[in-house]
Amino acid sequence: MTDSTILIVDDEPANLAVLAWILRPHYRVRAASSGEQALRAIASPPRPDLVLLDVMMPEMDGHAVITRLREDPATRDIPVIFVTALDDEINEERGLKLGAVDYIAKPVKPAVVLARVATQLELKLARDRLTAQNNWLEAEVERRMAENSLIQDVSIHALGYLAEIRDPETGNHIHRTQQYVHTLAWELSDHPRFAEQLSGHAIQLLVKSAPLHDIGKVGIPDHILLKPGPLTAEEWVIMKTHARLGAEAIEKAEQAAHQSADFLNTAKEIARWHHEKWDGGGYPDGLAGEAIPLSARLMALADVFDALVTPRVYKPALSFAAARDIIAAGRGQHFDPAVVDAFLSSFVVFASVAEACADVGAAVQTAP
Repeated sequence: MTDSTILIVDDEPANLAVLAWILRPHYRVRAASSGEQALRAIASPPRPDLVLLDVMMPEMDGHAVITRLREDPATRDIPVIFVTALDDEINEERGLKLGAVDYIAKPVKPAVVLARVATQLELKLARDRLTAQNNWLEAEVERRMAENSLIQDVSIHALGYLAEIRDPETGNHIHRTQQYVHTLAWELSDHPRFAEQLSGHAIQLLVKSAPLHDIGKVGIPDHILLKPGPLTAEEWVIMKTHARLGAEAIEKAEQAAHQSADFLNTAKEIARWHHEKWDGGGYPDGLAGEAIPLSARLMALADVFDALVTPRVYKPALSFAAARDIIAAGRGQHFDPAVVDAFLSSFVVFASVAEACADVGAAVQTAP
């Protein structure tokens, strides 16, 4: 006897007895004498691996039963063999269209019943194995994708924090600017100009890439990067090279890996152009307007807001309100007007992030 369970359904006790006599030496057999009983039996354990279903039954016939089975995701894959005295092609075609896998004509022949049942059980076992394998593969792919994403995130943050270690005054700058960029992107995702560029996936790339915006600072000499005061004109020229250095570092990493990735392309945009200005007065390339990638325009505002509200050894932190007014005044000059509008609409969120993620020891403002 195998572990397979077969449900036989027929309103005639004699037919049930014959099928049970044929099948019980080889399988676990359950029986139902009506369509309603069959549905209840299938819903209770042990669920059958195969159903032998009479077509002509009172109240609920076999066609109605199989229709119900195929409508339920939990039972739609149970194979059904019709057992019937009907032998005309129309009824057989109807049953097959409803999902039956085979027909056995009455009066049944033991050898035919056993052969048809064995064939369908083997097919079901093969389908079940394939489904289990596919489920395992899907789970494994999902696990590996999650693992790769985690590795990417850890690597990105490690590189970002490397830049912070070189410039310790920035503190939680990476975390705050990442959240600012996320806030701006979601605020603009319904805007007609930006909806196509700011899909859910694109926003994920922006947020993932944002921590690398200042990676180029690792190439700036300590006497300039850590200077506790204003830079000279010559020092400022060197400081501004961090945007180019960051983009080039990311590009070299791509070349070494012999492949690119969407988040690295976005990271290069942000690193190189987050100091560009809407009116063309920024660096390193003097881009203007929409020639500046959207990712960099978002980071530009996020970076400036954080610099304004965060204390440095050479300046105190401005109030949230004062920072808001400075950014609003830069609308159409330093910043994309639409990005400024998104900032003003979500200003309370910006202030809350700045307050919640303030650097250790910094004076904490109260969000408006």
